Amino acid sequence: MPVSLVILAAGQGTRMNSDLPKVLHLLAGSPLLHHAMQAGRSLGPERVVVVTGHGSEAVTRAALAFDEDALTVVQAEQKGTAHAVAQAAPLLADATGDVIVLYGDTPLVRPETLEAMQAARARHAVVVLGFHAADPGRYGRLVTDGDSLLKIVEYKDASEEERALTLCNSGVICADAKLMFSLVAEVGNANAAGEYYLTDLPELARKRGLSAGVVICPEDETLGVNTRTQLAEAERAFQTRARAEALENGVTLTAPETVFFGLDTVVGRDSIIGPCVIFGPGVTVESGAEIKGFCHLEGCHISRGATVGPFARLRPGAELAEDVHVGNFVEIKNAILDEGVKVGHLTYIGDADVGEFTNIGAGTVTCNYDGVMKHRTRIGKNAFIGSDTMLVAPVTVGDNALTASGSVITEDVPAEAIALARARQVNKPGLATRLREHLLKLKASRK
Repeated sequence: MPVSLVILAAGQGTRMNSDLPKVLHLLAGSPLLHHAMQAGRSLGPERVVVVTGHGSEAVTRAALAFDEDALTVVQAEQKGTAHAVAQAAPLLADATGDVIVLYGDTPLVRPETLEAMQAARARHAVVVLGFHAADPGRYGRLVTDGDSLLKIVEYKDASEEERALTLCNSGVICADAKLMFSLVAEVGNANAAGEYYLTDLPELARKRGLSAGVVICPEDETLGVNTRTQLAEAERAFQTRARAEALENGVTLTAPETVFFGLDTVVGRDSIIGPCVIFGPGVTVESGAEIKGFCHLEGCHISRGATVGPFARLRPGAELAEDVHVGNFVEIKNAILDEGVKVGHLTYIGDADVGEFTNIGAGTVTCNYDGVMKHRTRIGKNAFIGSDTMLVAPVTVGDNALTASGSVITEDVPAEAIALARARQVNKPGLATRLREHLLKLKASRK
């Protein structure tokens, strides 16, 4: 059945005490909004509508960065969840199939849960996501009969018997698109806040003779982020889940509690991840690679058999082919390292192409920035770059070429050539002693 998503992301999040819109705070290196969009992506939605409000321009940019086909609409006044969904109605007027309403500040809902909600639509016209709360507190309660939902009762309106229920409302809801917006149009605001709430939909559906149902998920999936403390709790929950999934998928984590994954991190089985490794967005590690301790990776691809670290940094655009070795205190950015390349230590490779089986000596720098523009360095295969070589881009070093240690390479080096670009050493016998004696006398005279 086709499905569309409506993601509510209009809130300011005043309890975050931040100028940044709440849904743009980072969890696992990505905005909270992206987590909701990622969960819904598994359903293959025909359309995704993000309802923005506070910081709408920034939220729109973030939504389009994740999905360039996403649609956005502004909720100029925040008048409740049903009012927010109503803003999406014109953009989904001709939508077929279901609509699922998600929340940009509820990042941990699993794709499997959304799939279960859509499956439950075969039995019910409206499906609500519920959870059993350890401490129900002031959550809205779900009053059920089997898997049929009779009504949603807000805490302040609940009887003592209803308050004793532990089955609570997450806010996530699914219904046929036309029915969803038809019911939303009937929602009133006869409540203390004068707002329009989605919680009215199940009861409105039942008045039409339609059934409402509940899908139950673990409580941690429904964690909403309204404070910095809750953001930290969500980070902890996400990382716990991601580590468990990695281990289950055949990845070795030598110190699981110290590894931090990104939202979209992909690590193949039989890879080894050392302690204190941080994955930013956009990292793929193929099977059989090893990431040693204290590495920071972002926007990069690491092929089978490659080793990275310890203490290495891979930045966006770093592409490591099979059996590449990147050692300690090496930084790679926007560079392609072909098979078997070795970059052992204390080196910066940026905006570069390095041919297969080339060796990069310690202290090498591709000088890629002239203060205005970036330039590219190209190194052929089987080349040897001596320690402390400065490659001033744009420059090319040919196949099987060699640069002498300490060279500053400003011109292309032909294949199979040796490039020496350093001043000739001159020794001055006895000058060191005479200079030292002179300096000591000068120091003494100033006391």
